[in-house]
Amino acid sequence: MAQEKNGEKNWYVVNTYSGHENKVKDNLLARKDSMNMQDFILNVLVAEETVPVIDKETGKQKMVKNKETKELEPKFKQVNFYPGYVFVEMVMTDDAWFVVRNTPDVTGFIGSSGKGAKPFPVPKEEMDTVLKKAGQINQDMYTEYVVGTDITVLKGPLAGSSGKIESVDATNGRVIASVTFFGRTQQVELDFQDIEKA
Repeated sequence: MAQEKNGEKNWYVVNTYSGHENKVKDNLLARKDSMNMQDFILNVLVAEETVPVIDKETGKQKMVKNKETKELEPKFKQVNFYPGYVFVEMVMTDDAWFVVRNTPDVTGFIGSSGKGAKPFPVPKEEMDTVLKKAGQINQDMYTEYVVGTDITVLKGPLAGSSGKIESVDATNGRVIASVTFFGRTQQVELDFQDIEKA
């Protein structure tokens, strides 16, 4: 499929059957190469994060024995925090749209009314949150976070707390923020991937 690249890249959400997300990702990546769509289908993301496996009886993290060292190590698993959805960064052309929506196990695009209407892209702020939760951070994200920005903590012991950025260290991916915790405001250092704009 030869076509002229004339649009800008955006993220879109593709709907699929729950449990088929990684299969759709693999199929999209294969079709991207086989149909010469490398300039139009740029990135495919299944939004997964690594979480500890908790023992239901003890409430503590499960441990497993390392086969090489024979020592116990914490057990983790990959969890898809948007089951039934795959995120595709693409330049929306007729051919790229056709390739994605006709990929096996894709049931459609989110944000399209159907009847041949192309979908709306995911807003940048929302997509940045998804990318951060999935551990994919790029330098463009830092421009939105400056001193004085109101934030919400996404992960860790302060999850759900509100705060305000005091300083940004883009080189190391960290911010110092004043966060209200148990009624008191404290300055804490946070990973950039663990916050979002409030």
